[in-house]
Amino acid sequence: MSIKKSILKPDEMAALLKLKFGGKKMVGHHKNGNIKNDSNLAYCYDTLDKVSRSFAAVIRQLPDELSDVVCLFYLILRGLDSIEDDMDLDQDAKIGLLREFYTKNFEQGWKLSNVGDKEEYRDLLANYDKIIEPFLVLDVKYQNIITDICQRMGNGMADFVEAEISTLEDYNLYCHYVAGLVGIGLSELFAASEIENKELESQKVLSNSMGLFLQKTNIVRDYKEDLDENRIFWPEEVWTTYSSKFEGFSLNPGKLESVSCLNHMVNDALSHATDCLDYLKILTNERAFRFCAIPQVMAIATLAEVYNNQKVFTENVKIRKGLAAKLILSSGSIQEVVKIYKEMASVIAKKIPHGFPNSEETLELVQNINTYCELALAEAYKSHEIA
Repeated sequence: MSIKKSILKPDEMAALLKLKFGGKKMVGHHKNGNIKNDSNLAYCYDTLDKVSRSFAAVIRQLPDELSDVVCLFYLILRGLDSIEDDMDLDQDAKIGLLREFYTKNFEQGWKLSNVGDKEEYRDLLANYDKIIEPFLVLDVKYQNIITDICQRMGNGMADFVEAEISTLEDYNLYCHYVAGLVGIGLSELFAASEIENKELESQKVLSNSMGLFLQKTNIVRDYKEDLDENRIFWPEEVWTTYSSKFEGFSLNPGKLESVSCLNHMVNDALSHATDCLDYLKILTNERAFRFCAIPQVMAIATLAEVYNNQKVFTENVKIRKGLAAKLILSSGSIQEVVKIYKEMASVIAKKIPHGFPNSEETLELVQNINTYCELALAEAYKSHEIA
Protein backbone atom coordinates (compact mmCIF):
# COMPACT_ATOMS: atom_id res chain seq x y z
CA MET A 1 0.00 0.00 0.00
CA SER A 2 1.84 3.09 -1.22
CA ILE A 3 1.81 6.33 0.76
CA LYS A 4 2.61 8.29 -2.42
CA LYS A 5 -0.84 7.55 -3.83
CA SER A 6 -2.44 9.23 -0.81
CA ILE A 7 -0.42 12.47 -0.95
CA LEU A 8 -2.97 14.22 -3.18
CA LYS A 9 -5.83 13.20 -0.87
CA PRO A 10 -5.76 15.44 2.24
CA ASP A 11 -8.34 13.38 4.13
CA GLU A 12 -6.24 10.25 3.73
CA MET A 13 -3.02 11.96 4.77
CA ALA A 14 -4.82 13.33 7.82
CA ALA A 15 -6.02 9.82 8.67
CA LEU A 16 -2.47 8.46 8.32
CA LEU A 17 -1.13 11.08 10.72
CA LYS A 18 -3.97 10.58 13.16
CA LEU A 19 -3.50 6.81 13.14
CA LYS A 20 0.25 7.18 13.63
CA PHE A 21 0.13 9.73 16.45
CA GLY A 22 -3.33 9.66 17.95
CA GLY A 23 -5.25 6.61 16.83
CA LYS A 24 -3.18 3.75 18.19
CA LYS A 25 -5.42 3.30 21.20
CA MET A 26 -8.35 2.70 18.86
CA VAL A 27 -6.83 -0.08 16.81
CA GLY A 28 -3.89 -1.62 18.54
CA HIS A 29 -0.71 -1.30 20.52
CA HIS A 30 -2.63 -2.50 23.56
CA LYS A 31 -0.09 -4.18 25.83
CA ASN A 32 -1.40 -7.12 27.75
CA GLY A 33 -0.25 -7.17 31.35
CA ASN A 34 0.82 -10.81 31.15
CA ILE A 35 3.55 -10.06 28.61
CA LYS A 36 5.93 -8.58 31.17
CA ASN A 37 5.99 -11.86 33.09
CA ASP A 38 5.75 -14.35 30.25
CA SER A 39 8.52 -14.53 27.65
CA ASN A 40 6.53 -17.06 25.59
CA LEU A 41 3.54 -14.77 25.34
CA ALA A 42 5.87 -11.91 24.50
CA TYR A 43 7.23 -14.04 21.66
CA CYS A 44 3.66 -14.71 20.49
CA TYR A 45 2.77 -11.03 20.23
CA ASP A 46 6.10 -10.21 18.59
CA THR A 47 5.51 -12.98 16.04
CA LEU A 48 1.94 -11.80 15.51
CA ASP A 49 3.32 -8.42 14.46
CA LYS A 50 5.59 -10.15 11.92
CA VAL A 51 3.08 -12.53 10.34
CA SER A 52 0.11 -10.18 10.19
CA ARG A 53 0.44 -6.49 10.97
CA SER A 54 -3.22 -5.84 10.15
CA PHE A 55 -4.61 -8.56 12.41
CA ALA A 56 -2.03 -7.79 15.11
CA ALA A 57 -3.47 -4.32 15.49
CA VAL A 58 -7.08 -5.40 15.91
CA ILE A 59 -6.22 -8.38 18.13
CA ARG A 60 -4.26 -6.20 20.55
CA GLN A 61 -7.22 -3.91 21.18
CA LEU A 62 -9.51 -6.76 22.31
CA PRO A 63 -10.28 -7.06 26.05
CA ASP A 64 -7.24 -8.39 27.96
CA GLU A 65 -8.20 -12.05 28.43
CA LEU A 66 -9.56 -12.40 24.92
CA SER A 67 -6.61 -10.73 23.18
CA ASP A 68 -4.31 -13.51 24.44
CA VAL A 69 -6.78 -16.19 23.37
CA VAL A 70 -7.29 -14.77 19.88
CA CYS A 71 -3.55 -14.14 19.47
CA LEU A 72 -2.87 -17.83 20.16
CA PHE A 73 -5.83 -18.91 18.01
CA TYR A 74 -4.45 -16.89 15.10
CA LEU A 75 -0.86 -18.15 15.49
CA ILE A 76 -1.95 -21.79 15.78
CA LEU A 77 -3.98 -21.53 12.58
CA ARG A 78 -1.15 -19.57 10.95
CA GLY A 79 1.15 -22.47 11.77
CA LEU A 80 -1.31 -24.87 10.16
CA ASP A 81 -1.60 -22.60 7.14
CA SER A 82 2.20 -22.40 6.84
CA ILE A 83 2.36 -26.18 6.48
CA GLU A 84 -0.32 -26.10 3.78
CA ASP A 85 1.42 -23.28 1.88
CA ASP A 86 4.85 -24.95 1.74
CA MET A 87 4.89 -26.32 -1.81
CA ASP A 88 8.29 -27.97 -1.26
CA LEU A 89 7.05 -30.20 1.56
CA ASP A 90 6.55 -33.87 0.68
CA GLN A 91 2.86 -34.40 -0.03
CA ASP A 92 2.37 -37.40 2.26
CA ALA A 93 4.26 -35.67 5.07
CA LYS A 94 2.14 -32.55 4.58
CA ILE A 95 -1.14 -34.48 4.75
CA GLY A 96 -0.02 -36.27 7.92
CA LEU A 97 1.04 -33.03 9.59
CA LEU A 98 -2.18 -31.27 8.66
CA ARG A 99 -4.35 -34.05 10.07
CA GLU A 100 -2.46 -34.41 13.35
CA PHE A 101 -1.44 -30.78 13.91
CA TYR A 102 -4.20 -30.12 16.48
CA THR A 103 -2.64 -32.74 18.77
CA LYS A 104 0.73 -30.93 18.76
CA ASN A 105 -0.70 -28.10 20.87
CA PHE A 106 -0.67 -30.51 23.82
CA GLU A 107 2.92 -31.74 23.24
CA GLN A 108 5.24 -29.54 25.28
CA GLY A 109 8.48 -28.86 23.45
CA TRP A 110 7.15 -29.76 19.98
CA LYS A 111 8.45 -27.68 17.07
CA LEU A 112 9.03 -28.06 13.36
CA SER A 113 12.11 -26.98 11.43
CA ASN A 114 12.48 -25.79 7.83
CA VAL A 115 8.77 -25.70 7.00
CA GLY A 116 7.02 -22.63 5.61
CA ASP A 117 7.29 -20.57 2.43
CA LYS A 118 8.42 -17.38 4.20
CA GLU A 119 11.05 -16.72 6.86
CA GLU A 120 8.54 -15.49 9.46
CA TYR A 121 6.42 -18.63 9.02
CA ARG A 122 9.46 -20.90 9.31
CA ASP A 123 10.42 -19.04 12.47
CA LEU A 124 6.93 -19.52 13.91
CA LEU A 125 7.03 -23.29 13.41
CA ALA A 126 10.66 -23.54 14.54
CA ASN A 127 9.64 -21.88 17.83
CA TYR A 128 6.21 -23.48 18.10
CA ASP A 129 6.98 -24.70 21.62
CA LYS A 130 6.67 -21.06 22.71
CA ILE A 131 3.08 -21.05 21.44
CA ILE A 132 2.22 -24.35 23.08
CA GLU A 133 3.17 -23.18 26.59
CA PRO A 134 0.70 -20.26 26.83
CA PHE A 135 -1.94 -22.35 25.03
CA LEU A 136 -1.73 -24.99 27.77
CA VAL A 137 -2.60 -22.45 30.48
CA LEU A 138 -5.69 -21.14 28.69
CA ASP A 139 -9.08 -21.88 30.18
CA VAL A 140 -10.24 -25.32 28.99
CA LYS A 141 -13.28 -23.77 27.29
CA TYR A 142 -10.95 -21.84 24.98
CA GLN A 143 -8.66 -24.81 24.42
CA ASN A 144 -11.62 -26.92 23.33
CA ILE A 145 -12.84 -24.37 20.79
CA ILE A 146 -9.37 -23.81 19.32
CA THR A 147 -8.66 -27.55 19.17
CA ASP A 148 -11.96 -28.31 17.43
CA ILE A 149 -11.43 -25.62 14.77
CA CYS A 150 -7.78 -26.64 14.29
CA GLN A 151 -8.72 -30.29 13.79
CA ARG A 152 -11.52 -29.52 11.32
CA MET A 153 -9.36 -27.05 9.39
CA GLY A 154 -6.39 -29.42 9.23
CA ASN A 155 -8.51 -32.27 7.91
CA GLY A 156 -10.13 -29.97 5.35
CA MET A 157 -6.77 -28.68 4.16
CA ALA A 158 -5.46 -32.25 3.91
CA ASP A 159 -8.45 -33.23 1.77
CA PHE A 160 -7.57 -30.48 -0.70
CA VAL A 161 -3.84 -31.26 -0.90
CA GLU A 162 -4.61 -33.95 -3.47
CA ALA A 163 -7.84 -32.48 -4.86
CA GLU A 164 -8.13 -29.52 -7.22
CA ILE A 165 -10.68 -26.78 -6.68
CA SER A 166 -12.78 -27.72 -9.67
CA THR A 167 -16.30 -26.45 -8.98
CA LEU A 168 -17.77 -23.48 -7.16
CA GLU A 169 -18.95 -25.98 -4.57
CA ASP A 170 -15.31 -27.05 -4.07
CA TYR A 171 -14.30 -23.39 -3.83
CA ASN A 172 -16.87 -22.62 -1.14
CA LEU A 173 -15.90 -25.74 0.79
CA TYR A 174 -12.18 -24.92 0.62
CA CYS A 175 -12.81 -21.35 1.76
CA HIS A 176 -14.98 -22.71 4.57
CA TYR A 177 -12.13 -24.90 5.79
CA VAL A 178 -9.43 -22.22 5.66
CA ALA A 179 -11.46 -19.14 6.64
CA GLY A 180 -15.12 -19.84 7.39
CA LEU A 181 -14.07 -22.01 10.32
CA VAL A 182 -12.03 -19.08 11.65
CA GLY A 183 -15.19 -16.95 11.68
CA ILE A 184 -17.11 -19.73 13.41
CA GLY A 185 -14.33 -20.20 15.96
CA LEU A 186 -14.15 -16.50 16.73
CA SER A 187 -17.91 -16.37 17.31
CA GLU A 188 -17.58 -19.28 19.72
CA LEU A 189 -14.68 -17.58 21.53
CA PHE A 190 -16.60 -14.30 21.82
CA ALA A 191 -19.61 -16.15 23.23
CA ALA A 192 -17.49 -18.25 25.62
CA SER A 193 -15.78 -15.14 26.97
CA GLU A 194 -19.22 -13.54 27.48
CA ILE A 195 -18.18 -10.27 25.84
CA GLU A 196 -20.93 -11.14 23.34
CA ASN A 197 -24.28 -12.86 23.71
CA LYS A 198 -24.21 -16.68 23.92
CA GLU A 199 -26.44 -16.84 20.85
CA LEU A 200 -23.59 -15.57 18.66
CA GLU A 201 -22.08 -19.06 18.55
CA SER A 202 -25.23 -20.31 16.77
CA GLN A 203 -24.74 -17.87 13.87
CA LYS A 204 -22.82 -20.40 11.78
CA VAL A 205 -23.92 -19.16 8.34
CA LEU A 206 -23.09 -15.52 9.03
CA SER A 207 -19.82 -16.43 10.78
CA ASN A 208 -18.85 -18.55 7.78
CA SER A 209 -19.65 -15.69 5.40
CA MET A 210 -17.38 -13.36 7.40
CA GLY A 211 -14.49 -15.73 6.69
CA LEU A 212 -15.43 -16.40 3.07
CA PHE A 213 -15.64 -12.69 2.26
CA LEU A 214 -12.06 -12.13 3.47
CA GLN A 215 -10.65 -15.31 1.95
CA LYS A 216 -12.24 -14.83 -1.47
CA THR A 217 -11.05 -11.23 -1.57
CA ASN A 218 -7.49 -12.40 -0.88
CA ILE A 219 -7.72 -15.17 -3.47
CA VAL A 220 -8.86 -12.72 -6.16
CA ARG A 221 -6.22 -10.13 -5.23
CA ASP A 222 -3.39 -12.69 -4.99
CA TYR A 223 -3.74 -14.16 -8.51
CA LYS A 224 -0.18 -13.19 -9.54
CA GLU A 225 1.47 -14.19 -6.26
CA ASP A 226 -0.24 -17.59 -6.27
CA LEU A 227 0.54 -18.14 -9.95
CA ASP A 228 4.21 -17.47 -9.24
CA GLU A 229 4.06 -20.08 -6.44
CA ASN A 230 2.31 -22.57 -8.74
CA ARG A 231 -0.92 -22.43 -6.72
CA ILE A 232 -4.41 -22.19 -8.20
CA PHE A 233 -7.32 -21.29 -5.94
CA TRP A 234 -9.69 -19.88 -8.57
CA PRO A 235 -12.26 -22.63 -9.32
CA GLU A 236 -11.69 -24.40 -12.61
CA GLU A 237 -15.42 -24.17 -13.34
CA VAL A 238 -15.04 -20.39 -13.52
CA TRP A 239 -11.65 -19.74 -15.12
CA THR A 240 -11.95 -22.38 -17.87
CA THR A 241 -15.01 -20.48 -19.10
CA TYR A 242 -12.65 -17.67 -20.08
CA SER A 243 -9.28 -19.33 -20.82
CA SER A 244 -7.81 -22.74 -21.62
CA LYS A 245 -4.84 -22.02 -19.32
CA PHE A 246 -4.85 -20.31 -15.92
CA GLU A 247 -1.65 -18.41 -16.72
CA GLY A 248 -3.32 -17.11 -19.88
CA PHE A 249 -4.77 -14.19 -17.94
CA SER A 250 -1.31 -12.89 -17.02
CA LEU A 251 -0.17 -13.26 -20.64
CA ASN A 252 -3.20 -11.34 -21.94
CA PRO A 253 -4.31 -9.19 -18.98
CA GLY A 254 -6.27 -6.67 -21.03
CA LYS A 255 -8.37 -9.16 -22.98
CA LEU A 256 -12.13 -9.06 -22.44
CA GLU A 257 -12.02 -12.71 -21.33
CA SER A 258 -9.35 -12.01 -18.70
CA VAL A 259 -11.09 -9.04 -17.14
CA SER A 260 -14.46 -10.80 -17.36
CA CYS A 261 -13.07 -13.73 -15.37
CA LEU A 262 -11.69 -11.34 -12.75
CA ASN A 263 -15.06 -9.61 -12.47
CA HIS A 264 -16.77 -13.00 -12.19
CA MET A 265 -14.57 -13.78 -9.18
CA VAL A 266 -15.25 -10.39 -7.60
CA ASN A 267 -18.99 -10.95 -8.04
CA ASP A 268 -18.72 -14.23 -6.20
CA ALA A 269 -16.95 -12.52 -3.29
CA LEU A 270 -19.48 -9.67 -3.22
CA SER A 271 -22.29 -12.17 -2.73
CA HIS A 272 -21.23 -12.42 0.95
CA ALA A 273 -21.23 -8.67 1.65
CA THR A 274 -24.69 -8.29 3.17
CA ASP A 275 -24.19 -11.39 5.35
CA CYS A 276 -21.15 -9.65 6.83
CA LEU A 277 -23.21 -6.57 7.62
CA ASP A 278 -25.88 -8.76 9.22
CA TYR A 279 -23.20 -10.31 11.43
CA LEU A 280 -21.73 -6.96 12.45
CA LYS A 281 -25.20 -5.70 13.41
CA ILE A 282 -25.43 -8.48 16.03
CA LEU A 283 -22.26 -7.47 17.89
CA THR A 284 -22.62 -5.40 21.05
CA ASN A 285 -19.05 -5.11 22.37
CA GLU A 286 -17.26 -2.13 20.84
CA ARG A 287 -13.84 -3.83 20.77
CA ALA A 288 -15.21 -7.04 19.29
CA PHE A 289 -17.07 -4.96 16.70
CA ARG A 290 -13.93 -3.08 15.67
CA PHE A 291 -11.96 -6.33 15.54
CA CYS A 292 -14.48 -7.82 13.11
CA ALA A 293 -15.31 -4.67 11.15
CA ILE A 294 -11.84 -3.47 10.17
CA PRO A 295 -10.88 -6.53 8.06
CA GLN A 296 -14.31 -6.44 6.40
CA VAL A 297 -14.09 -2.80 5.30
CA MET A 298 -10.56 -3.49 4.04
CA ALA A 299 -11.97 -6.39 2.03
CA ILE A 300 -14.72 -4.44 0.30
CA ALA A 301 -12.29 -1.60 -0.41
CA THR A 302 -9.90 -4.15 -1.93
CA LEU A 303 -12.69 -5.57 -4.10
CA ALA A 304 -13.47 -2.04 -5.29
CA GLU A 305 -9.78 -1.63 -6.17
CA VAL A 306 -9.37 -4.94 -8.03
CA TYR A 307 -12.73 -4.96 -9.85
CA ASN A 308 -12.22 -4.59 -13.61
CA ASN A 309 -8.52 -3.91 -12.93
CA GLN A 310 -6.26 -5.85 -15.29
CA LYS A 311 -3.22 -5.04 -13.09
CA VAL A 312 -4.33 -7.93 -10.84
CA PHE A 313 -2.86 -10.28 -13.45
CA THR A 314 0.57 -8.67 -13.49
CA GLU A 315 1.21 -7.22 -10.02
CA ASN A 316 0.12 -7.21 -6.38
CA VAL A 317 -2.71 -4.66 -6.25
CA LYS A 318 -3.33 -3.05 -2.86
CA ILE A 319 -5.42 -0.20 -1.53
CA ARG A 320 -3.69 3.09 -0.68
CA LYS A 321 -2.15 3.35 2.78
CA GLY A 322 -4.04 6.58 3.40
CA LEU A 323 -7.33 4.95 2.47
CA ALA A 324 -6.53 2.03 4.77
CA ALA A 325 -5.88 4.45 7.64
CA LYS A 326 -9.12 6.28 6.90
CA LEU A 327 -11.07 3.02 6.90
CA ILE A 328 -9.49 1.88 10.17
CA LEU A 329 -10.43 5.12 11.90
CA SER A 330 -13.96 5.02 10.46
CA SER A 331 -14.98 1.53 11.56
CA GLY A 332 -16.20 2.13 15.08
CA SER A 333 -19.93 1.67 14.53
CA ILE A 334 -22.33 -0.17 12.25
CA GLN A 335 -23.47 3.15 10.79
CA GLU A 336 -19.90 4.02 9.78
CA VAL A 337 -19.29 0.59 8.30
CA VAL A 338 -22.54 0.67 6.35
CA LYS A 339 -21.52 4.03 4.88
CA ILE A 340 -18.18 2.55 3.79
CA TYR A 341 -19.90 -0.41 2.13
CA LYS A 342 -22.25 1.96 0.36
CA GLU A 343 -19.35 4.11 -0.83
CA MET A 344 -17.38 1.11 -2.11
CA ALA A 345 -20.44 -0.30 -3.88
CA SER A 346 -20.70 3.05 -5.63
CA VAL A 347 -17.01 2.88 -6.65
CA ILE A 348 -17.59 -0.56 -8.18
CA ALA A 349 -20.78 0.59 -9.92
CA LYS A 350 -18.85 3.36 -11.70
CA LYS A 351 -16.30 0.82 -12.98
CA ILE A 352 -18.79 -1.67 -14.45
CA PRO A 353 -17.88 -2.13 -18.14
CA HIS A 354 -20.66 -1.96 -20.68
CA GLY A 355 -21.51 -5.19 -22.48
CA PHE A 356 -19.27 -7.56 -20.51
CA PRO A 357 -20.70 -11.05 -19.77
CA ASN A 358 -21.23 -10.53 -16.02
CA SER A 359 -21.72 -6.77 -15.81
CA GLU A 360 -25.44 -7.09 -15.15
CA GLU A 361 -24.75 -9.41 -12.22
CA THR A 362 -22.27 -6.91 -10.77
CA LEU A 363 -24.84 -4.13 -11.11
CA GLU A 364 -27.45 -6.25 -9.34
CA LEU A 365 -25.02 -7.09 -6.51
CA VAL A 366 -23.99 -3.47 -5.90
CA GLN A 367 -27.61 -2.35 -6.07
CA ASN A 368 -28.50 -4.96 -3.43
CA ILE A 369 -25.66 -3.73 -1.21
CA ASN A 370 -26.73 -0.13 -1.76
CA THR A 371 -30.36 -0.89 -0.92
CA TYR A 372 -29.33 -2.82 2.19
CA CYS A 373 -27.15 0.08 3.33
CA GLU A 374 -29.83 2.70 2.74
CA LEU A 375 -32.34 0.69 4.78
CA ALA A 376 -29.81 0.10 7.55
CA LEU A 377 -28.99 3.81 7.75
CA ALA A 378 -32.69 4.71 7.75
CA GLU A 379 -33.31 2.25 10.61
CA ALA A 380 -30.36 3.65 12.57
CA TYR A 381 -31.58 7.19 12.02
CA LYS A 382 -35.12 6.26 13.06
CA SER A 383 -34.02 4.49 16.24
CA HIS A 384 -31.82 7.46 17.10
CA GLU A 385 -34.73 9.83 16.62
CA ILE A 386 -36.99 7.68 18.80
CA ALA A 387 -34.31 7.48 21.49
